Amino acid sequence: MKAVNLITLLLVIIGAVNWGLVGAFDFNLVSALFGDGSAVARGVYILVGLSGLWQLAPFARALQIDEPRAEAGRRFAR
Repeated sequence: MKAVNLITLLLVIIGAVNWGLVGAFDFNLVSALFGDGSAVARGVYILVGLSGLWQLAPFARALQIDEPRAEAGRRFAR
């Protein structure tokens, strides 16, 4: 399960970088690499979207157990 989480997180990051490039420079990296509207580009978009949905579960768990506060406490605990 850890591998799936890492892969989906990587795909979400790729999607975020692509959207940043679109917003800042009007440059779509996925379309540039695989062709505008190609089956591969559409597949990448679908995988990024599904990865975002997958990452909602770990995000919800982190909020439920208050992980950000727990992580901050662990750094300073001795």
